Formats: sequence, C-alpha cells, structure tokens
Amino acid sequence: MTQVVLWLIAFVAILFFTFKRWESVSPALDRALPALLKSHGDNRTLWGLALAILGATVLVRPVDILLTVILATLIGLIGWKIAGWAMNKADSR
Repeated sequence: MTQVVLWLIAFVAILFFTFKRWESVSPALDRALPALLKSHGDNRTLWGLALAILGATVLVRPVDILLTVILATLIGLIGWKIAGWAMNKADSR
C-alpha cells in the first residue's frame, strides 16, 4: 500500500510540474525525440501523462525499470544480429 501512495504522490507532482513548466519541457522533448514523435508544443496532456507515469515508476521501482531496459536492450541486440544473419543468408543465395 505504501508503494501505491508513494507512486501516486510522485505521479501527481511530476504531472503538476510538467504542466507548469511545459514551455521548458517541450523544447527538451523535441531535442531528444525523433522527428516523428516531436510535439512542437502540442500534446501537453499526452506527454505530461507519459512523463509522469515513467517518472513515478522510476522513482518507486528503479530496479524493475533497470532490469526491463536491460532485457529490452538484449532482446533488441539479439534481434538485430539475427536479422543481419538472415539478410546475409538471403543475399548469398
């Protein structure tokens, strides 16, 4: 129960400060994201919610997030290597 309360407090705080400081958050998002995902100042609600969920989860359960990132990276690298191997096999025939 304590984790839920802490997560909710972190979520509300991050969402509040994201909305309050949107003029400085939006350019930072635009610099960090690829062109397809850039907000150009729009989608305050969507990006605020996404940042609040990720931020609260990182604050409350950082080890889970770290392990998820490591696992996703390993799966991505293995998939990249398998795709490269398959393309080489397809090219040699």
